[in-house]
Amino acid sequence: MSTKTLIVIVGPTGSGKTDLSISVAQHYACPIISTDSRQFYRGIPIGTAQPTKEELAAAEHHFIASHNLEDEFNCGAYEVAALQRLEELFQQHDVVVAVGGSGLYIKALTEGMDSLPEADPALRESLAQRLHTEGLEPLVEQLRELDPAFYEVVDRKNPARILRALEVCLTAGVPYSSLRTGKRAERGFNIIKIGTRMDRAVLYERIDRRVDLMIEAGLEQEARKVYPLRHLNSLQTVGYREMFDYFDGTITREQAIELIKRNSRRYAKRQITWFGRDEEIEWFLPSEREKILQYIDSKVCTLK
Repeated sequence: MSTKTLIVIVGPTGSGKTDLSISVAQHYACPIISTDSRQFYRGIPIGTAQPTKEELAAAEHHFIASHNLEDEFNCGAYEVAALQRLEELFQQHDVVVAVGGSGLYIKALTEGMDSLPEADPALRESLAQRLHTEGLEPLVEQLRELDPAFYEVVDRKNPARILRALEVCLTAGVPYSSLRTGKRAERGFNIIKIGTRMDRAVLYERIDRRVDLMIEAGLEQEARKVYPLRHLNSLQTVGYREMFDYFDGTITREQAIELIKRNSRRYAKRQITWFGRDEEIEWFLPSEREKILQYIDSKVCTLK
């Protein structure tokens, strides 16, 4: 049995994962790798709630602002890169912490992803342009026609998921759902999953406050800098889409802020549903630091 352990910290946005991950990393004197699909990108630290300079200094971090906005860094690419980085980190550490709320990227890291065809860059650009000019609904309708099975289960409000499924359907010529095997890949390390939970009303209050703090920190100015790149997949996310609509004149600034709060709460709800299906996750309040460390210690000792 491997003596190397990956501690995976998951939970909805705004639930205290970053603070907890740093506490755990300091306890084990180990590094952190991000599983947040938007924190990988440079130039958008405010809207993606990247760790602050102080937080980055408190523990060694990987996959934070590691890629350009133009880079295509999907689940498959992340799986390869993250496993390679883990192999390197495990040469110096017995424990590594992974933290983030992007369910598919966590799945890629811990279980592996199905081997799916890469889309032609021209097709990807065409779909992104359609998203910008036509909106999401026509693309969702096309996915319903091409893959009704996946249409029934996909988050139809998530542009990245819709675009990727369409890419596969159009590239492979078969439904995306027909290529998903669901087989779990073997990993050469142990995995301990920790989830952060809290009362739903408290979480939503934290999310609203977090958005207010982002606005105060300069989210609007950050979004204006990347506005010329608004067609990129890396920017099809909560916080930027709403600001781009404001810049386009379709909504007011006040409406954009309220929509960011609403859509962030909805995203958190979807995360709770996603992670709630994973029976391997042990759930704690983020404030239960000692209890969490005791639980991880007991697991690590058992694995050894």
